[in-house]
Amino acid sequence: MEPSKDISRLIEIMAALRTPVTGCPWDLEQNFSTIKPYTIEEAYEVADAIERNDMDDLCEELGDLLLQVVFHARMAEEAGEFSFGDVVEAITKKMIRRHPHVFAVSDAATPDAVKVQWDDIKAEEKRERAERRAKRGITEDFKHGFLSSVHRSQPALTEALKLQQRAAKVGFDWSEAEPILDKIEEEIGELREALRERRQDKVSDELGDLIFALVNIGRHVKADPEEALRGTNTKFRRRFNHIETELQKSNETLEDATLERMEELWQAAKAIERQIG
Repeated sequence: MEPSKDISRLIEIMAALRTPVTGCPWDLEQNFSTIKPYTIEEAYEVADAIERNDMDDLCEELGDLLLQVVFHARMAEEAGEFSFGDVVEAITKKMIRRHPHVFAVSDAATPDAVKVQWDDIKAEEKRERAERRAKRGITEDFKHGFLSSVHRSQPALTEALKLQQRAAKVGFDWSEAEPILDKIEEEIGELREALRERRQDKVSDELGDLIFALVNIGRHVKADPEEALRGTNTKFRRRFNHIETELQKSNETLEDATLERMEELWQAAKAIERQIG
């Protein structure tokens, strides 16, 4: 098997990896749910490369993201649902259909006219989608209803924030922050109970409720939860790097250091931040 610029080679490689007996044991045991986190991660890696303006990384990360598409398509083909070719056909059909001013005849000559035309075509596609879903017996549709404008494809923290903002428009909201703090304490209690019961499904459910409540308090105090968490992540990186650097100065390693030793250095990092701040 040799590298190639032809997409068919990537499809062949994935087919080989998923071939029983001769394929890769790890690839063979994957399914849509187990691969989903990697797909999301690769999309973020693409965004990161763009933000850093690193074209070498962008080329590589786009390849990793493309692999995810091929992986999902291969599993769907094995299940008799669709193939990579169907994915390509669907998106090319959609792009041609939504740009009649380019690929057919249309009087949409201005950006505003193109947008109106685009919305009309999307509405027609939405009706067709609903018919397909009905034939497959799919009744739950998060693309319908008051909250449908909040896309599920965005990060969970952002989705939670936008869901709350959307619901608040019709009065489904706390009037002040204090009751939300009570709700957070209530959710912590329920999480403790789930932990005592050792029920992993309930633990996950209660953790989600707690995080949702934390997003809500952030919204009420005008602190974007995504940005707040990103700031904490940066702070954690900085403090942990301090631990690692100080251990190296003492010819110590992270693996051999005790928790007490690392906590000591962590507190030292915090003290330095307070002095700088």
